[in-house]
Amino acid sequence: MSAARPADRTRIIIGLGTCGIAAGGKGVLKALHEKLAQESIEADVIQVGCIGMCFNEPLLDIVKPGCPRISYGNVTPEMVSELIDDYVLGDNPRPDLAVAVIEDEPFAGIPAWKSLPFFKYQHRRVLRNCGFVDPEMIEDYIIRDGYQALAKALSQMSPEEIIGEVKKSGLRGRGGAGFPTGLKWQFCHQAPGDVKYLICNFDEGDPGAFMNRSEVEGDPHQLLEGMAIAAYAIGAHQGFIYGRAEYPLAIQRLRKAIAQAEALGFLGDDILGSGFSFRITIKEGAGAFVCGEETALMASIEGRRGMPRPRPPFPAQSGLWGKPTLINNVGTLSNVPLIILKGADWFAQIGTEKSKGTKVFSLVGKVARSGLVEVPMGTPLHTIIFDIGGGIAGGKKFKAVQTGGPSGGCLPASLLDLPVDYESLTQAGSIMGSGGMVVMDEDTCMVDIARFFLSFTQAESCGKCVPCRLGTKRMLETLERITRGEGQEEDIDLLLELAETVKVASLCGLGQTAPNPVLSTIKYFRDEYETHIKLKQCPAVACSGMFPSRCQHACPAGLDVPRYVRLIAGGKFREAVDLIRERVPLAAVCGYVCSHPCEFKCRRGDLDTPIAIRILKRFVADLAIQEGVPPSVREDKPTLDKVAVVGSGPAGLSAAFFLARTGYQVTVF
Repeated sequence: MSAARPADRTRIIIGLGTCGIAAGGKGVLKALHEKLAQESIEADVIQVGCIGMCFNEPLLDIVKPGCPRISYGNVTPEMVSELIDDYVLGDNPRPDLAVAVIEDEPFAGIPAWKSLPFFKYQHRRVLRNCGFVDPEMIEDYIIRDGYQALAKALSQMSPEEIIGEVKKSGLRGRGGAGFPTGLKWQFCHQAPGDVKYLICNFDEGDPGAFMNRSEVEGDPHQLLEGMAIAAYAIGAHQGFIYGRAEYPLAIQRLRKAIAQAEALGFLGDDILGSGFSFRITIKEGAGAFVCGEETALMASIEGRRGMPRPRPPFPAQSGLWGKPTLINNVGTLSNVPLIILKGADWFAQIGTEKSKGTKVFSLVGKVARSGLVEVPMGTPLHTIIFDIGGGIAGGKKFKAVQTGGPSGGCLPASLLDLPVDYESLTQAGSIMGSGGMVVMDEDTCMVDIARFFLSFTQAESCGKCVPCRLGTKRMLETLERITRGEGQEEDIDLLLELAETVKVASLCGLGQTAPNPVLSTIKYFRDEYETHIKLKQCPAVACSGMFPSRCQHACPAGLDVPRYVRLIAGGKFREAVDLIRERVPLAAVCGYVCSHPCEFKCRRGDLDTPIAIRILKRFVADLAIQEGVPPSVREDKPTLDKVAVVGSGPAGLSAAFFLARTGYQVTVF
């Protein structure tokens, strides 16, 4: 924490990133102020960004004089009073409510934060300040070596030396493509012209991705410092941050950070007396996904519709208003201050041969511990999902992980040992993307997932080029047909043909990568497509257009579960057992031995616990036996050949029952 705050006063730190606010952080803050006023306690209340544990928000930390910082998770307004009474006014740190001690050693039975599985495997560089500094106080950033890299760059290094250091570090673009950052800077630096521009791409629009937003909300000055260094290296005096209007908190903190940096001479004219001037303007976009593409982004800044244009010329040659322009995203620029301050060799100590440093991911989906994680390049998927993320929520089976946002691919359990780096993910049929990582369990239908992501990219297509505009539309129509149970066997080959055409012929990255979810799900989960098409079934019971109810679709016998449950609820037991016997002649036996997959798909289970469907079946079947109610028998005369069934167990008797109903003359041995 900042040394500017008195050490003899209690400090109470509350996470007020978007995730913390969404979880109820402002209500906790209000309760905190009320309790402090009620007890006449003088304490510093400090807001910080997300420390990464989104699953534990709202987070509230207490630092008493002479004591370590203790973090409490899932705090409610009611808990605030307990914590103040027991720990701030008393001596009980409440280990039962604590998550961790934000120190290197445990305290009072509370574990140290880096010993927690969530943090144990992380390597926090870009996120080093998130959760530790007040994003609206520049002093907090300065006390943690903030703007020292900028001072070093301006006073001790030439632009060529800075570019050389970035190239030596091996830093690659963190926005998805992975282009070598130093090489990109060099192209722009060498481009002729006195006017050049720098753009920070903060148009993070992938579903489930919130890395850049959290980085900006928690540590905006790191981005500004990186931008100032990059601008000096390429010779730009004007920079733009292109952000989404949907991120009001991040934009608000950026505006305040820019004003603070200008007031202290880190931005503006003659920065730190170096003679170099650089200003930053924030441009808010309307949220079009395609504006994450470089040329569409520049068109939007220029006031035109955000539509891509052919390349070359590349932005480094002719970009914003026809001038050489460098475009990097938040993650890329946030790595720059550390590279300049600590050196390229230090940065390249971790990572793989071709992918250096760390990468921040948003870990979301059906995972026990969702949040923001930063790991060395090359970390296996298994480590991120199971060691850091705690595996699948609810004890269900892992099925797939989708990396790279809607333009990425879905990777199966067989690839959990895959190292997360640019080359490995591309070879597996996915991409790094900006860093979204969506985990899926056994209840996820891969055909429906492909449909969902393609519906997103199809809706976000600007429509400029025919392959993307029409190709994604035809692919989406085909997937929708399959998920409705209307698919044909030739549809899989049609999807593959369309996907390859769209991938090769589209103008920009959106169209070129839009088929990835389709290609990867067909590659790794082709059997699910075939089940949808041939059997008209969704194994995950997720495609609601294929069935009247999830429980009935999951039942191997195809029982009309909702109907017989309603009959039992209405006391119509005879009708219920007759309905069951239509599909299951040995209803009582089934009531005892059935594995009841219907209950695992019961919608009620999403709220509390599933309806006890098997027990209801057993109840009416036993009741029918006790009351001597015989099964209804159709007196159809045999019209087909004689059939012998070997085996008189439940399966053999059931087979004989249905064969007899079909018209065969059945003998059971």
